[in-house]
Amino acid sequence: MKELNLEIPLAVKVRKQITRGLSEYHMINQGDKIMVAVSGGKDSTVLSLLLKEIQKKAEIDFSFEAVMLDQKQPGFDARAFQAFMADQQIKLTILEEDTYSIVKEKTAEGGTYCSLCSRLRRGILYNYAHKHQFNKIALGHHRDDMIQTFLLNIFYSGKLASMPPKLYSNDHRNIVIRPLTFVAESDIVELARDWQFPIIPCNLCGSQEGLKRERMKQLLDDLEKEIPDIRKSMINALTNIELSHLLDKKLFDFSGESKPLD
Repeated sequence: MKELNLEIPLAVKVRKQITRGLSEYHMINQGDKIMVAVSGGKDSTVLSLLLKEIQKKAEIDFSFEAVMLDQKQPGFDARAFQAFMADQQIKLTILEEDTYSIVKEKTAEGGTYCSLCSRLRRGILYNYAHKHQFNKIALGHHRDDMIQTFLLNIFYSGKLASMPPKLYSNDHRNIVIRPLTFVAESDIVELARDWQFPIIPCNLCGSQEGLKRERMKQLLDDLEKEIPDIRKSMINALTNIELSHLLDKKLFDFSGESKPLD
């Protein structure tokens, strides 16, 4: 069994940030059965490893299992990752569904795969969670994902929206939680490097260049050279919203007394 040093300062920092997210947004309750959707990437793997550590120290009882979807992408090989998760005593189930062929067939030449790929993957995982009586699904989206989504919505969709830390799925069968809400991607990268666990690359979405999300990441990197704490400031802004200082007439009554709408 590969021993991971879970007490290095960075691991402790990230674990505390996860615990903060779990606590502030009431993500986990007594008796929860949680499905952690893992891709074989750094984010969901770090989440699984530290959630297990949190589980040991928690005052409430909850269980979790990792579930991965083999989408039949060329070169997909989960054997090393499977062995690692078994080493860490984290139960891993691998589902098999050929969404790769569907995405390749349905995506127009020059189009991006991510949207359709994620919708298909989400549907399969949500159905599995409901069928197997998981009452919550934990996703590996981190602080930077939330900020990038916020910018994408502003620039390309004309709305103020991000990824909520906790929500009911559209089908109202599942509760989705994002325990990495306050965790910086750079810290996850460093932990993955320190722990040297196997990573399964994405050979579909990860093979494309010039994606809008990558543009947002580059924009933030450029701004960070002038404003070192810009990511921290932006995630704080998402928790500190002044509705009356925005322009949405559905949320605020501008016609008379200028009172918030019920």
